[in-house]
Amino acid sequence: MTESVHPLPVGTEQQIAAANASGRTPVVFIHGLWLLPSSWDRWAEVFEAAGYAPLTPGWPDDPETVEEANAHPEVFADKTITQVADHYADVIGKLERKPAVIGHSFGGLLTQILAGRGLSAASVAIDAAPFRGVLPLPISALRSAAPVLGNPANRHRAVPLTYDQFRFAFANAVTEDEARQLYDTYAVPAPGAPLFQAAAANLNPWTEAKVDSTNPERGPMLIVSGERDHTVPRAISEATFDKQKRNEGVTEFVEIPNRGHALTIDSGWREVADTALTFVKRFV
Repeated sequence: MTESVHPLPVGTEQQIAAANASGRTPVVFIHGLWLLPSSWDRWAEVFEAAGYAPLTPGWPDDPETVEEANAHPEVFADKTITQVADHYADVIGKLERKPAVIGHSFGGLLTQILAGRGLSAASVAIDAAPFRGVLPLPISALRSAAPVLGNPANRHRAVPLTYDQFRFAFANAVTEDEARQLYDTYAVPAPGAPLFQAAAANLNPWTEAKVDSTNPERGPMLIVSGERDHTVPRAISEATFDKQKRNEGVTEFVEIPNRGHALTIDSGWREVADTALTFVKRFV
């Protein structure tokens, strides 16, 4: 058990206490950019029903609600990859049992960083942001990141997506009506810093966007790719898998057909949740 550098939110402390009291294996869910922990609420119910103790901690300073997040975007600014990874390591350090870790997008990158530190019993990285050594840069990924990377000043800002930007980056594989609903329900501003860190990862030997993919304590890992994802196209997920499969542990890859980057929150979320649950059940 470790002490956090910064006090954890009351809700997170309560989830930790409940997980420890339950005696069940914890599952830690990590959201990515432009979303909040509430994006995992339905997943948490599924995993709890399956006998696990779910935790949905936010990034440091995450607001409670989408409304609050959109009213105070400045709270997201200047969050870096290592700062957020260390925050989740603090959460895991307070758990009495090693958890499974499931992350989406930048949460998928953070999942792999934590696994590389030997902190997870099994990991699922869904449409994960790339790390140093993952080389493909598809045009659609560049276009998805352009709202942030197009202005260097955004490194120190929180950047919201317009509906059209969200439609392209997240919700390209759903109907217009569903895309609007997803945008209104889930979209919040996001820190620019992690995107700049990931974009420069292959140019910077000291980048924070790096993963220890060969640590023998990494544990089993599943890489999930949405077939129609614009933000993290299959080429990126396959390159991630190629790096991770060098590990002596189990490393698997699955593609979910006809799904975009919103695959964890859109109307087909349950298929992805069941895919993750089936993998976790095999190991913990």
